[in-house]
Amino acid sequence: MKRVKLSLMFGFAMALAFVTVPFVHADQWDQQTKVTFNQAMEIPGAVLPPGSYWFVLVNSDSNRDIIRIFSSDWHKLYATLYTVPTARQHPSSETSFTFAERPTGNPEALLTWFYPGTTTGHQFRYSKVEEKELAKDVHQKMTVDADGSGFAGGN
Repeated sequence: MKRVKLSLMFGFAMALAFVTVPFVHADQWDQQTKVTFNQAMEIPGAVLPPGSYWFVLVNSDSNRDIIRIFSSDWHKLYATLYTVPTARQHPSSETSFTFAERPTGNPEALLTWFYPGTTTGHQFRYSKVEEKELAKDVHQKMTVDADGSGFAGGN
């Protein structure tokens, strides 16, 4: 009798877990995110022209700080970038990027990327000289739709 009761309680707990646990986004491991920029965007070592891109975390158990940026059709790899973990206080249901508004004539520069539901994100690594310049610029936040697509960034 005790065994049946324990089995029923375990079954109920498992059923409750399946009901209350939210769906996990299919791309959560690689944090695959499609983003569209309506103007050029600087990344470390390159400038992305206006257009759509896939941001993907490299599939590695040992290093979760390598980002690859692909064209929207996946045919061109624009960059493989090493990032530094960065934190925010509260997770968001949307992907968010922080960028630095640059002086006229210069593209805005991507600073951070946070995947939905996370408090740990990726800070892009620029040279020491560039970091000093970027620290002086106004920082803006932009978001990507919860489904990981869309967004026309910048002003």
